[in-house]
Formats: sequence, C-alpha cells, structure tokens
Amino acid sequence: MKLIIATIKPFKLEEVREALTEVGVGGMMVTEIKGFGSQSGHTEIYRGAEYAVNFVPKIKLEIVVPASMTDQVIETLSATAKTGKIGDGKIFVLDVQQAVRVRTGETNENAL
Repeated sequence: MKLIIATIKPFKLEEVREALTEVGVGGMMVTEIKGFGSQSGHTEIYRGAEYAVNFVPKIKLEIVVPASMTDQVIETLSATAKTGKIGDGKIFVLDVQQAVRVRTGETNENAL
C-alpha cells in the first residue's frame, strides 16, 4: 500500500475529487493548510495598507491506495490539479506498513 500526499490549489479540490473517484479511489483525507515554496507569497492591500502574505492557502490530500493503483492516481492528480502556473502543488508517495479499519478490524488492503 502507498500513502499519496498531494498539495493542490483550493479551487481544484472538487475537480480532483471527482477524477479520483472515477479511477476507483474510495476515500481521502482533506486538510486546509498554508505554506510556501517557489511561489513564496504575495502582497495584498487591506484598508489602504499593503502587506505581505507569506503563506499561501493550499489543500492537502492524503490518499492510501493499493500499490498497483499508485501510478494511475498520480497521473490523475497531476493532470487534474495542473493549471500550468506556479503553485500547482506537489505529490509525495510513501510506503504504508499496515492499515486497520477500526469499526470492523479489517486490515491492510481490506481496510481501504
């Protein structure tokens, strides 16, 4: 099993969710986050004063899938979340040693 962690732009969330559902992803965890990378940040004007916004709002997705689905999920995420502009996000893939569904006690891929 693999844990796929992706950061995407907030307005892309629903489109990404729909695309992942179509390829067989049964669930995901979604967190609103703030961060910076090469996008750094930007300036905004509030009540006539300009100020720096150093952390940009993003959405973090955490998806656990069988190893056989990893490439398809990454391709779907990349294609769907891409705008072609700076700040489109990142995708990380980690190994998952064990999963347990609390309600039933099912383990590993059966728990997904």
